[in-house]
Amino acid sequence: MSYSVGHQPMRIAGRKVDAPGVIEVLNPWDNSVVGTVPQGTVEQVREAFEIGAKYKSSLSRYERAEILRKAAVLVEERAEEVSDLITAECGICKKDSLYEIGRASDVFNLAAQMCIQDDGEIFSCDLTKQGKKRKIFTQRMPLTVISAITPFNHPLNQVAHKIAPSVATNNCMVLKPTEKTPLTALILADIFYEAGLPGEMLSIVTGLPEVIADEMVTNEHAEMVTFTGGVPIGKHIARTAGYKRTVLELGGNDPLIVMEDADLDKAADLAVAGAYKNSGQRCTAVKRVLVIDSIADAFVEKVVEKSGAIRYGNPMDRDNDMGTVVDEKAATLFQNRVNDAVEKGAKLLLGNERQGALYAPTVVDHVPFDCELVREETFGPVCPIIRCKDIDDLIRISNSTAYGLSSGVCTNRMDYVTRFVEELVVGTVNVWEVPGYRIEMSPFGGIKDSGLGYKEGVIEAMKSFTNVKTFSLPWFI
Repeated sequence: MSYSVGHQPMRIAGRKVDAPGVIEVLNPWDNSVVGTVPQGTVEQVREAFEIGAKYKSSLSRYERAEILRKAAVLVEERAEEVSDLITAECGICKKDSLYEIGRASDVFNLAAQMCIQDDGEIFSCDLTKQGKKRKIFTQRMPLTVISAITPFNHPLNQVAHKIAPSVATNNCMVLKPTEKTPLTALILADIFYEAGLPGEMLSIVTGLPEVIADEMVTNEHAEMVTFTGGVPIGKHIARTAGYKRTVLELGGNDPLIVMEDADLDKAADLAVAGAYKNSGQRCTAVKRVLVIDSIADAFVEKVVEKSGAIRYGNPMDRDNDMGTVVDEKAATLFQNRVNDAVEKGAKLLLGNERQGALYAPTVVDHVPFDCELVREETFGPVCPIIRCKDIDDLIRISNSTAYGLSSGVCTNRMDYVTRFVEELVVGTVNVWEVPGYRIEMSPFGGIKDSGLGYKEGVIEAMKSFTNVKTFSLPWFI
């Protein structure tokens, strides 16, 4: 059944603003038009930044917390409507889009809790022979305007992780969602306006990246750029931004590691959940399974069985476990990469079937560790299995890609765990969990080509979104 929200203007400082050109947002399932958004202009982006730069919020901590809490309630109350929109424009199944509603609500509620906690510090000065009887105090100050750019794969939650810490720290933000899935961000802006957020504190601009993206990065009022997306664009931002703060989350190529002592049923469950949730379109999805050769045959059998039980198809069907990927181009890329791996010696055990943007859960065994399928970030529902001789071989292969975001480890041996924590070149090591496990409060970010800075985790984001001001007084206690 087709789903449409019609034309959605930009939200600039609380106003609905149009532009001459429009962008069609297509449903990956049937290519129907979910809605249209304006092709915003550079001048409109500049206007949004100028409004934000001139506005100085006087919201108290209590008022900010109340806005965030009310936004959480409104998102939950509109769960079905927002979930339908996410599924329509992104193609992920209803199970996954409803899960995203819950995560976004958590982000808002946790940001509200952090908002009412004083984030200042006090330093006594009489600590050394040269010290004085004074105290130094710190407080965190908002930036001029924050520029935020978000990707397609979590149309709600990626946006929530930008907006929530911005509101909590009294900042103004101009956010550009990807042109592939911009509609959810516009609806979320309305929710925040309804929750009481002054319009000047949040603008959502839409448009073609080749037209407005550089303005999002170079605008004189943008004191910080926070970006989630691909490596080439992230590195372009790093080169282009100039003298301003950047937080870049650029994807991952995350391994699930299965050692010889692992419970294979439990490990296979993690492999399947990590590879196919959100149609595999997560920076922390299981992109590679590294398994010790001595138990690989038994493990692979279980992965194939569990993968074969995944129900996939129409994303709006509540019985389905997986919907489409974002578009046919992406699905074709995955199919080609699997074919390339097979040509290089891998064995296709399940899937690699495609109908438009619908791509089947796919299991590939004996994958060469350096083929494109596992060397690059394959952002879809593929479970490639790489067999390793021992822990040294496994760590070497795990660290062989340009990425360093997250990892999951299946073992009960503390000597193995100690080595993985010490030697895996990643931002996160999860023992007996998928690479993507975290809470919305904990720090999250990667190293190497996985990015710079901590884009998620409400506490770390709030720090990134502020400047520290110190002042001292001649008090001694």
